Amino acid sequence: MTKMNQPPVFCEKYCMICKGARSGNYLCKALQNLELALLGKNGCFWGKARTRYYGVAPDQKIPDDFYAENTKQ
Repeated sequence: MTKMNQPPVFCEKYCMICKGARSGNYLCKALQNLELALLGKNGCFWGKARTRYYGVAPDQKIPDDFYAENTKQ
């Protein structure tokens, strides 16, 4: 699993299903919806790590203010 101080990079940048679904690809969105239905609202363990780190589910984009809040520290 991901340590809290390191971002979960795989789900955000390399997972073809999650990345494609967030960008609007209908086939990836259908596959992601199936995954979320089978595995729960946070999806696979990479999706769960992403939810813990960013505070949003794998099918949602990271809020714009997330980066602004974390660069202040």
